[in-house]
Amino acid sequence: MLFKHSHSLVLPCKIRARQASVSCASMKAPAQRGHKGQAITINRVKGVLFDIDGTLCNSDPLHFKAFQELLIEHGYDGGKPIDEKFYRARISGRHNPEIAADLFPERPEEWRTWFYQTKEKCFRDMAGSKIRPLPGLERFMAWIHSRGLRSVAVTNAPRDNAEMMLKGLKLDNTFEALILGEECTRPKPFPDPYQDGLRVLGLEAEPSSGLVLEDSPSGIKAAVAAGIPVVGLTTGQDASTLVAAGANLVVADFDALMDIIESGQVQ
Repeated sequence: MLFKHSHSLVLPCKIRARQASVSCASMKAPAQRGHKGQAITINRVKGVLFDIDGTLCNSDPLHFKAFQELLIEHGYDGGKPIDEKFYRARISGRHNPEIAADLFPERPEEWRTWFYQTKEKCFRDMAGSKIRPLPGLERFMAWIHSRGLRSVAVTNAPRDNAEMMLKGLKLDNTFEALILGEECTRPKPFPDPYQDGLRVLGLEAEPSSGLVLEDSPSGIKAAVAAGIPVVGLTTGQDASTLVAAGANLVVADFDALMDIIESGQVQ
């Protein structure tokens, strides 16, 4: 089932400055190793770049429901409800204009813009106080703080969504910058948002010193294209899908990642 941890652990851009604070709470199986091209060397990490949706919190079930209900309402595929497989393949992690153009190529751009803005409002209305951190997030944030690492949030989500989720997670003053794909020259899966994140962290000349946390193939491909090692989280995709996209390591949640770090399985 989608949205349950799969248990296979397996510039030009407008940047908004932030500061720092912390917040938090799967059953785990052994971590799955991924691509070897860009190895994760924990002791060399100087900065961490977080996706938001599906990474800091498991928000995909709400996005799925919002899309499903709105697509039914507007007669997509004859009013047949989309399923989880469709959501994974055609929607998850993609940029809203791209999704709308794919689903409604015959509709004018103005209507498509209205559609995805309406969908995002539905998501925010449903999310409300339901946003919860992924298990182990507080533990991982404490680890980052203990090592004096810098961090940014990098997302394809609209600003209103991103700020709502960060506030709900009590992380609204945690990151040095909130980088939005919609405000970059190109969103994920292009590398631009993560390249901008590297610039904020002062790591543009050494991207292998960064570490990306992502849950979608689109986001993982963006990080790989930017030359940054990636940990994939199986909140909405199978481990094999994340590995195929280029993840170096795949885990169910931050507790699983911290177990690996503390056990010395990654140096």
